[in-house]
Amino acid sequence: MLTVGSVGYLGSAPALAVFGLASVFLYVLPALVFLLPVSLVAAELASGWPGGVYNWVEAGVSPPMGLLAVWCEFAQTIFYYPALLAYVAGTLAYVIDPALAGNGVYNAVVIIVLFWGGVLVSSRGTTLVAELSSSGTLIGTLIPGAILVGLGVTYLAQGNHSAAPMTTSHLLPAWTGLGSIVLIVNSFFTYAGVEVNAVHVDELRNPGRDYPKSIFLATALVLAVFIFPTLAISWVIPAHQISFTAGVMQAFDSLLAHFHIGFAVPLVAVALALGALAGLLSWLDGPSEGLLRIGREQGFLPPYFQRVNGKGIEVRILATQGTVITLIALLYAFIPSVSHAYLIMYVLMFIAAMRLRRAQPDHPRGYRAPALGLLCVLGALSSVAALVIGFIPPAQFGQSNPLIYAALIFAGILAIGIAPPLLLDRLRKPEWKATGGGPAPQS
Repeated sequence: MLTVGSVGYLGSAPALAVFGLASVFLYVLPALVFLLPVSLVAAELASGWPGGVYNWVEAGVSPPMGLLAVWCEFAQTIFYYPALLAYVAGTLAYVIDPALAGNGVYNAVVIIVLFWGGVLVSSRGTTLVAELSSSGTLIGTLIPGAILVGLGVTYLAQGNHSAAPMTTSHLLPAWTGLGSIVLIVNSFFTYAGVEVNAVHVDELRNPGRDYPKSIFLATALVLAVFIFPTLAISWVIPAHQISFTAGVMQAFDSLLAHFHIGFAVPLVAVALALGALAGLLSWLDGPSEGLLRIGREQGFLPPYFQRVNGKGIEVRILATQGTVITLIALLYAFIPSVSHAYLIMYVLMFIAAMRLRRAQPDHPRGYRAPALGLLCVLGALSSVAALVIGFIPPAQFGQSNPLIYAALIFAGILAIGIAPPLLLDRLRKPEWKATGGGPAPQS
């Protein structure tokens, strides 16, 4: 449920709902060439090298590359949180006034308040986070998703026409050259984060058995959460009217009004917001804990950032991250492509998996991925392709100079994704490394 919450929230559905039936292709292809390799390879790595992406890359490549990998995972969330919380803001607007969904000040306030609220909840410990995240995913993602699909199917069964064509000729998106490639590759980001909770694998009763089982079940649920609600939105809302932040509520609003139960709109909005916030809690806990662990064990972080509260939560790391997110709350729509640095982590993960299988074939693993070499090559090529595509200006940037755009994205990836871990590695001091394997010092 933590994994479903971190990947499968309904807020990503409107962006692909504009493609109608072709959205199925845009979900399934990336699932085969990216989600499947990531899930299977992460399952093997987590069952043999507990502790998350740093331990995997450190064992398979090197400690500095392990730091780069876990930093890219951590830094990506700076851009993920504002986009996620903008969806929450647009959803909650239907409780107050739907017109607020397009209000920049309202969205910025909601992003800042909810993020810091999430930090406060996370500071109470991982047990509370796991309970709230799992409950929120069920109440705010799986149940509303099933209701939306049920309402949509009933709507069509009554003889109403779908707003999007549902014929076989629309199974594939219209080919527009490079734009189509950008669209398909960018769909990979829908599944980014399926491995984020592997940092907790050593807390399971039987990691080798339980983690792969949970990943496979989560993958199936994520595909269901994405595909069917996306189609339901396309059935009732014309493509040109779908809002990327409030599209789910547009569909609910239309369907509930059609069935004369419009009074339930605020309840649905609150439930959907809870589902998205469950994803926020999942992401808050995993990457920051991974960064804390390697910061202490390898001495990559100054002592100030190694301190935790009474519940063992890395509140200083979270607070620093929150400060940055607060500053970019009004700007996130202009810089999301910098998060492509996250793909560097996946490339390193696949390289580490191949090297570990070859160098340590007898190392105990609770799970061995089939055709590991093929999975790693497929996943690495997909990640590199998505990274390269990130340098191409999207359609909404109009007549932007491609070279200037690519230079800005490269500068952003360098400044946010690559330079910080390299500086931490270069500037670390021997006294930063924790000794004795004891708990982190408390604030």
